Amino acid sequence: MDVHLRDLRYFVAVAEELGFTRAAARLFVSQPALSKQIRQLEGSLRAELFVRGHRGVTLTAAGEALLPAARRMLAEWDTTLAEVRSAAATERRTLAVGFHTRMARGLVPAITASLHERIPGWRLLFRQVGWDDPAVGLAGGGVDVAVAWLPVPSGAGLSTRTIATEDRWVALPVGHRLAGRPAVRFADLHDEPFVALPASAGPMRDFWLATDQRTTPPRIAAEATTADESFEAVAAGVGVVLLAAGNAEIYRRDDVVHRPVVDLPPSELAVIWRTGDRRSAVRAVVDTCFRCATTAAS
Repeated sequence: MDVHLRDLRYFVAVAEELGFTRAAARLFVSQPALSKQIRQLEGSLRAELFVRGHRGVTLTAAGEALLPAARRMLAEWDTTLAEVRSAAATERRTLAVGFHTRMARGLVPAITASLHERIPGWRLLFRQVGWDDPAVGLAGGGVDVAVAWLPVPSGAGLSTRTIATEDRWVALPVGHRLAGRPAVRFADLHDEPFVALPASAGPMRDFWLATDQRTTPPRIAAEATTADESFEAVAAGVGVVLLAAGNAEIYRRDDVVHRPVVDLPPSELAVIWRTGDRRSAVRAVVDTCFRCATTAAS
């Protein structure tokens, strides 16, 4: 049976993290799925690659022999894939821009117009990606650049540049006990049921639950993979959700009330790209996003 690149990528992640839990989080997959995939790889190779213990894993001799070759093959493939994507994008003269929530803030027309001046003949395609993909389509190659809220997963090979900073607000159902206040403190929300991002969203889920500002775990009433799903849950009285100040206007609706949370650290909107992607067109989009956002804020 042929070994697939995905198998090698999974193997390298476990070998570098020395644990299935950390590797699964890094790969955005479940731990049982990762363990099954590694077992299948070991079966294909007819060799045990890891010694499994209660405190983690260590490489066997076979695993030690495979690791440098696997890293080399993955690096060669990533380089080849980047070259292929670059050639295809150059031929199409098209770049895909990913986003989780609506960009608005005048960014889309401003970025499009500015880019036409900087690299004439190129066009942008905007693609919404669910929160279950914390890399905003960049890891899978579906987009070339993204505009999304931080944080992004560490170890995903992504670079970021903050283009806007906005306070965090809360979305409440109409008739909520706090809806009549002009602003709220986070302590007022501490025991509220929350609509959370999916677990696969990683650190972004924790940020929008304000986990760092809590002394006890949040009450999770539901999960949502898009902003529209989360506001439907809020309107139905399932729970509350934190959001960026600008999104309070973008997602305004009659059955949801938005209020500022005065004592939470702000959120950061960033332009994101693959660290190794040095295409001039990608750099142009990154610079254009930053310049347009800075101009809009001034």
